Amino acid sequence: MNAPAGTPGSPSDGENGPSARSEGAATATAPPPTTAPPSPRVLARRRRQEALRRFAREYARNRAGLVGLTALLAIGALALTAPLFVDQADLTVTGAPGTAYEEPSARFPLGTDNFGRSILDLVVWGSRVSLTVGFLATAVSVVLGTLVGVTAGHFGASGGPAGRFVSSALMRVTDWFLVLPTLVLAVALAAVLPRGTGTIIIAIGLTVWPATARLVRAQTLAVEARPYVERARALGGGHGHVMLWHVLPNVMPVVLAQTTLLVATSIIAESTLAFLGVGDPTTISWGGILDAARNAGAISSGIWWYMVPPGLAIAVVALSFTLCGRALESVINPRLREQR
Repeated sequence: MNAPAGTPGSPSDGENGPSARSEGAATATAPPPTTAPPSPRVLARRRRQEALRRFAREYARNRAGLVGLTALLAIGALALTAPLFVDQADLTVTGAPGTAYEEPSARFPLGTDNFGRSILDLVVWGSRVSLTVGFLATAVSVVLGTLVGVTAGHFGASGGPAGRFVSSALMRVTDWFLVLPTLVLAVALAAVLPRGTGTIIIAIGLTVWPATARLVRAQTLAVEARPYVERARALGGGHGHVMLWHVLPNVMPVVLAQTTLLVATSIIAESTLAFLGVGDPTTISWGGILDAARNAGAISSGIWWYMVPPGLAIAVVALSFTLCGRALESVINPRLREQR
């Protein structure tokens, strides 16, 4: 029996028939909703990620750079974990576990010094001081050199007569430091200031920054001539805005490559100062071990195991940083990449 029209369960054609079908057809033919374009921040993050991936691919093609990076990671891990397997009591004169000048053996793979301390333990522990001084002295040098280089380059390019005077004054000071013998100046500073690791860091940092300043200034002058810097200046960007947001990010790749090379220079300088006896006598470093070997007469006595391990450690670390620095230069500089 058919239900009457209008009763529940029997919708009429007038209410849900043709109109429902037309609404369904309109819904079926409606275009899909469009997604909003990514924000500028998302686009910038994607560009940075792609740049990092491209940098990693280019660096991985440089075998020498990979060898240097692997060696640095191994030495860095050894220095960080040294307190886990080196007993500090064995590094003291009274707590030496062996006798004087023991040759390399199973117990002491690199022999002992004139107090009976393990040369291997001394070299491993000395890596902490040498690497710390190298990194901190490089940080002082890079910060100072970058600040002087960016300031001199920016004001020399767009600062007017007063800016050119500031740029010229900064570069004359840089040239004055550049012509001074680095080692002699570092020795003089280390001798005048109180003895300590901080003094060595300051002495090295204040003597190796001019090269960074010169390099950064040249790169800054090239960046200042680019159109986007001119547009930023035309839109009212001040000196601080242009230097911080437009110049500095574009000189950082050069600064990064220079930093890796300066770490090697700083480590060699620290070892030289310690070897000359102007370092901190209370700390163990590679240069300090060489100085102790010289004072103990290891060179004339033929006790090679007292001198070779710390000297070899300095050479390996310096070479590793140099390989990494050259690899970074080849990635950053397209001309070097093509020559490779």
